[in-house]
This record gives sequence, C-alpha cells and structure tokens, in this order.
Amino acid sequence: MKIKADYANAPTWKILTVKATLPEELKCLDEIAHNMWWVWNYEARDLFRDLDPKIYHDVKHNPVMLLERLSQQRKEEIVKDKALMKRVKEVYALFRKYMDVKPDSKRPSVAYFCMEYGIHSALKIYSGGLGMLAGDYVKEASDSNVDMCAVGFLYRFGYFTQSLSMDGQQIANYESQNFGSLPIERQMDKEGNPMVVDVPYTNYQVHAYVWRVNVGRVKLYLLDTDNEMNSDFDKPITHALYGGDWENRLKQEILLGIGGMLLLKKLGIKKDIYHCNEGHAALCNLQRLCDYIEEDGLNFNQALELVRASGLYTVHTPVPAGHDYFDEGLFGKYMGAYPQKLGISWDEFIGMGRTNPDDKGEKFCMSTFACNTCQEVNGVSKLHGWVSQKMFAPIWAGYYPEENHVGYVTNGVHFPTWCATEWRKVYSKYLDEKHMNDQSNEEIWHGIYNCPDEEVWATRQALKAKLFDYIKIQFRETWLKNQGDPSRVVKLLDRFNPNALVIGFCRRFATYKRAHLLFTDLDRLSKIVNNPERPVIFLFAGKAHPADGAGQGLIKKIFEISQREEFQGKVIFLEDYDFLLARRLVSGVDIWMNTPTRPLEASGTSGEKAEMNGVVNLSVKDGWWLEGYREGAGWALTEKRTYQNQGYQDQLDAATIYSLLENEIIPLYYNRDKKGVSKGWIKVVKNSIAQIAPHYTMKRQLDDYYSKFYEKLAKRFKELSKNDNRLAKEIALWKETVVERWDAISVVSSESTAPASGLHMAGEEYLLRYVINEQGLDDAVALEKVNVATDADGQEHVFSVEPLKMVKKEGNNYTFEAYHSPRQAGQYKSAIRMYPKNKNLPHRQDFCYVKWLELPNGEIV
Repeated sequence: MKIKADYANAPTWKILTVKATLPEELKCLDEIAHNMWWVWNYEARDLFRDLDPKIYHDVKHNPVMLLERLSQQRKEEIVKDKALMKRVKEVYALFRKYMDVKPDSKRPSVAYFCMEYGIHSALKIYSGGLGMLAGDYVKEASDSNVDMCAVGFLYRFGYFTQSLSMDGQQIANYESQNFGSLPIERQMDKEGNPMVVDVPYTNYQVHAYVWRVNVGRVKLYLLDTDNEMNSDFDKPITHALYGGDWENRLKQEILLGIGGMLLLKKLGIKKDIYHCNEGHAALCNLQRLCDYIEEDGLNFNQALELVRASGLYTVHTPVPAGHDYFDEGLFGKYMGAYPQKLGISWDEFIGMGRTNPDDKGEKFCMSTFACNTCQEVNGVSKLHGWVSQKMFAPIWAGYYPEENHVGYVTNGVHFPTWCATEWRKVYSKYLDEKHMNDQSNEEIWHGIYNCPDEEVWATRQALKAKLFDYIKIQFRETWLKNQGDPSRVVKLLDRFNPNALVIGFCRRFATYKRAHLLFTDLDRLSKIVNNPERPVIFLFAGKAHPADGAGQGLIKKIFEISQREEFQGKVIFLEDYDFLLARRLVSGVDIWMNTPTRPLEASGTSGEKAEMNGVVNLSVKDGWWLEGYREGAGWALTEKRTYQNQGYQDQLDAATIYSLLENEIIPLYYNRDKKGVSKGWIKVVKNSIAQIAPHYTMKRQLDDYYSKFYEKLAKRFKELSKNDNRLAKEIALWKETVVERWDAISVVSSESTAPASGLHMAGEEYLLRYVINEQGLDDAVALEKVNVATDADGQEHVFSVEPLKMVKKEGNNYTFEAYHSPRQAGQYKSAIRMYPKNKNLPHRQDFCYVKWLELPNGEIV
C-alpha cells in the first residue's frame, strides 16, 4: 500500500468570542468607554491613553478596544498603581456627576434624524460636514441637558478611508467595522433579546437590529440591516454612507424616516419636535401621518396639521441639484401602498414631493416633501437662509423669496470637542470660571486679552509641534508604502520646518471649494514658500466623493505639484482626513484658508473650530465667514463678484490671496520682538478668539434652534392637540371650506382716486377700494397692495407691501380700503394680492392660496 503524502479532512470551524474581563476596580472604565462622553473630556482621554500609550495609539484612541487588548498583567499593574487608581476614581466621579443630572423638562423635547453622525473616528458613521455638525449637535444637547434622542444608521463599512497611489490617484478603501469593538451597545427588547424593527418595503419587510450610542446623556439609536434575517438585496442598505444606486438610496431614506419612527414607537418614545437634519429623513413625517390616521382616527388634512406643527426641516445644500430626486416608477415601487393608508390619491401623494404637483414629468424630491410636511424650514447661515428662500420659492407660488418663512440658524461647533486641551487650560485661567455654561457671552471671552502675549505664542507653537509630530508618526508608514523610495520620504520629513508659517486647506474636495486657486501662479507660489527668512508651508487634506472625478482630479493635481523639487516639504497633501487628523489640524496650523465659489458654501464649520484654537481665518466671505469676519481678526476676500466669468474671478481671487500673503500676512507673522514673539500676530489671534469664537459655538446654535423654532413649534402643537386635537380639526375644516369656495370668490367692484394714466406724484395720497364677494366664508380673506421693483441685476424684489383694511360688510360682500402715498420716485410694478387669513395659521406659506387682482384701470404705480 502506497502511503499518501498528505491526508486531512476540512476543519469545521466554530466562531468563538472571548470577551475580556476587567478587575472589579476597573469595571467603571468599561462604563465610561461605552459612553462617548470621553470624546470631549480630556481627563478621560488622558486617563485611557496612560493605561497603555502604545495600544491607545494602535487602536486609534478607541477605549473599548484598548480595554480589550490590555494584558492581564497590565490590568494588575494598574490596580496596584495608587496614582493611576486615584485618577480612575476621579474621572469616574466626574462622569457620574455629569450623568446623574436629569434632563430639563421645561424645554421642548426633540427627536433628531440624520444620515450621519461624526462623534469620533472610532465610530465610522460619518463622511464630512453634515455628520460632524450632527455629532456636535447631539453632544451639545447632552451638555445643555436637553431631552433629545437621535436616529441614524450603523454602517458596516461607513465612509471610505483614503490613500493615494504613487501618482496621486485617490484610492477609496472600505473597511468593515467590528461592531463588538465599538463604543456602542445592543438595544434589547423587553424580553432581553436584541431589538428588531420590522420596516415595510412594498410587499415584504426589512428587519433592522438596533444599536445604541450613549452620547453623554443623549441616546443615539442606530439601525442595522446587515443581518441574516434579510436578503442579500437588503443587507447592503446600511453598508455604506451614500453608497449604491438610486434604488439603494431610496431604501436608505425609507429606513431612516419610516424605520426611524417605527423604532421610536417600539421604544415608547414620543417627543415634542421631530427635526429632519437634511431631506434624507423626510419620510419620518409620512410615518407620523400614518400613525395619526390609523391610531387616532384623524383624516389626512387633520393629521397633516399636527405633523407640520411639530416638524422642522434643516437644509444644508445651496443648490437644487444637491437634493434627492426619485423617478415616479422607482418611488411607486416602494411607496405605492401609502396613498390608501393616507386616504388620498396617488397623484396627491406624489405631488407633495413636487414643486409643481400637477407636472407628471417631475421627479419626487425629498426636500420638497419635507417643506410640505414641516411648518418650519431653515438654512444653516444667514446667507444660506436667503439662498434657501430663493431655492424653495417655487413651492410657494404667489410670494417672492424674501417673503417666505424659510429662516436660518448659523452652524456652530462643539467647543469642548474641538478646543485643544492646551487652550482649555488657558481659558480656565483667563476666562470667567463659568465660561463653559455661558459660551456665547463675548464679554467673557474678552478675558483672553489678559493673557500674556508670550503665553499665547507658546500655546500656538506647542500645538504646531504636536501637529508635526502627529504627521510624522501617522504618515511615515503610509508614505513609505506609496512613495516607494525610503530616502525620498526621509528627505521629505527632514524638510518639515515647525517654525514656518503653516496654512491649512482641509475640507471635502469638491470643485466649488476651489482648492486649485493657490496654484494659479506656480512661480509666485514658489517664491512664497521658498523664502529662507520667512518660510511658509501649505497643508492640504480632504476626500473627494468616489463618483466625483473632478474632485479627485484636484487631489491628483495638488499631489503632483507637491512632488516637484521646489515644493517638497512646502506643499503637503495629508491622506485620510478624519476626526483625529482634523483635531490636530484645526489647532496646529496658523491660518485656516477657505476659498469657495460664492455663494455655494452653505455654512462651513472647520474655520469655526480653528477659531477656538487661536487659528486665524483667511477666507472668502461666504457661509459663516460672511457673518463672522471682523476687521483685525482675520482676513477676508469680498463676497461680491467682480466678474461673471468664473475663470476671471478665480484669477482675481488667486491674485488677492497672493497679495495678502506677500504684503500683510507673512510680514506680520515674522515681525518678531526680542523674545521671538510677533505682537501684531498675537493681537489678531486675541481679536479672533475674543470677537468671533463666542458667536460660533454649538451652544449658541442649539439655543438659537430653541428660540427660533423649537419653542414656537411646541407651543403651537400643544394648542392644536388639546381637547382631542380640536384646533387641528377646526383649521383643517376651515382650509377645506376655503379650498371649495376659493375659485368662486370674486371682485364685485374696484376703484381708485389715482390717475388713470398711472402717473402718480410722490407724496400725494390716493384711495384704493375693493368690494369682494367671499362666498359665505365670513371674513376669511385679506387684501394687500404689493409693489415690486427691479434691481440692477434685473431681479424683481418686493419694494413695499400696503395692507387694505376691511371697513364694511354687507351680506357676503366685504369692502376693503387703503390710502396709499408713493414716497419714492421711480417705476414700480404693483398689483393686489388676495390671500386667506386665519389667526391660527403660523405663516402664509402654511396655506399658500393666492389670487392676484389688477389695480383699478390696470394702472402701473
């Protein structure tokens, strides 16, 4: 018998999970590790780091993984270390003192929906600005003791990590997250089993597990479809942020909106306000409509009154193309059953997502649906509020953009998260001891003027040194892997000059952000960065969407320029711009540069983070910087366009940047005294901190949402829902009656004492009178004279609005009069606008019926 050289059967593997155990004395650390409170409390971060600095670095500051990897020997050493155990007890006491505070029941409660949350790089459920903003918002809700919960997704792969090939091509790497090693917990049901939410999709259900992120005192609930209960077609719904085709995007938005509401219902959570942070979550209002109809016995119009009165939609994009639009066929595939649930027709339902409801060729837009199902809508800066008014104006025909109700709350940033520990300690010394609870008080921040210039300078230099150390450690391995030649990498690292003026340009790489401006004149740029007496370094970082070829092309171009001999070590592109790198950059550079195409920056927040750390902004006056800029506290390129041709405008802006650098910024930075300190530079830094930083905290943003939106929404909803929703039913009935009779309302007569020629004299008074047959509506309409002027750009704007007063009633006929007196010479268009009036409406766009009437004799005023 011949003996075989090999003989083995296939192993039957069984997955075993070995959970690390902690000594009793250290179990409190596991509790802290599973609450994101540690992200913005440096005492906790420093403690975790000191348990084992190497492991802490290797696990990228994830304390859950840190505790898992601690050896038994190291755990025993920690328990025996009296100094370390003293810190453990002190940090846990801080944590418990924080957590034991009950939510403020006097402020309206909020359910917050968003596709992404940037809380820490350990939890990859964010891609960029929207997620960072949402993460900061939830953190501040915790700090401000707000009764809030949040809903999102637990992505298997999240957004991609970025690396660059040897020629500078962006490589998108999707890395699977091990949920068991994340600072999250499974949400269990009443029976102690993992909670599952069943979400209807056409004629089947998708099953989502629920995970909970403890963000201080706030609970963030995450839905997860990557499980064995779902088909391979549905598991990927929560695989990646903004991944897949339009069908997968629609499935994601169904899960977030409808699934999110079903989740809250399963948890027994009811809130006063439902806040859609972007249109992705708009379908939460659809589920709320269904609930009111099915559970409370309301009809569609009655339910809509209640849903709208408790709904807020925040838009973050400044252009229509940035919204989600779905073909009727695709939308109908998944949403076809809902009209019957609502008691309306399909055309009426899909029309809620169209600017022109009767246009059957128009796609369904989630943002339009959000506008139609939320009483309040807001942009994210003052300028973006105006841009949003214009963008959404077609939804409310009959009103000019400046007349509609779209408001704004300028974005802010979570101060404890983004302010470096070094600056936190400086502020503790020189600002009022209660400054953390009164962050928006500029007077308190003026305490920075009492800080010696040398201390400010030393703090800035220390943070710059930390940035360079971080870059060398984090990117040495990456560069060795991608650049091939080790000697070239060493040479590049040796060229780092921590004493140079460092300018950061770090953000998403989209073409409108104009990262290319700096490279318009390479000879001029070379002279700037290669001056041995006044060295300058430019740091670039950011990701381009995998589908954005132009954005990836910008990255490649910058990388190629950075490899040229004259720019090596002077222009540097840093890979994989994430939470940890961002924290180093916004505190370590000297200048934060931003050059968006006007007015395409909705807000931007990275420059606000820089402000907290004594980093000065150099930016186009767009987004938040249009409001934030103060003379002597940074540098600004005007918000006004000189050229309509974008190429010419780019050249002008580039020349302006070069000039500012050469003639103002660089000379000021290097004008040092005998101690090596630039007094002039420190003056700008102090002005920036004192005059700008307090106005762009997340504390101020959250307070603005309460004062501008949450409180008035909650007050109105309370009135509508009292006594078995009596007022909601009355308003719905009144609207139905107005709609039935609207077209029949007629002008019985109209007259004016103004000249029939239309030539009016400024200062003279004229009588205007209308008699309207209201068809039995009982004083339900109002009239006003609208005067419109055309500006230099050919755009029409409302010049003035003059209301007519109801002076007499005879049966169904109502007489309206106004005495009007033109005060300014010029040519205007004028007409009479008739609209329904009811003291219980929140604003005109809530019931946007308008009938335009001619002036008597059709005259022009």
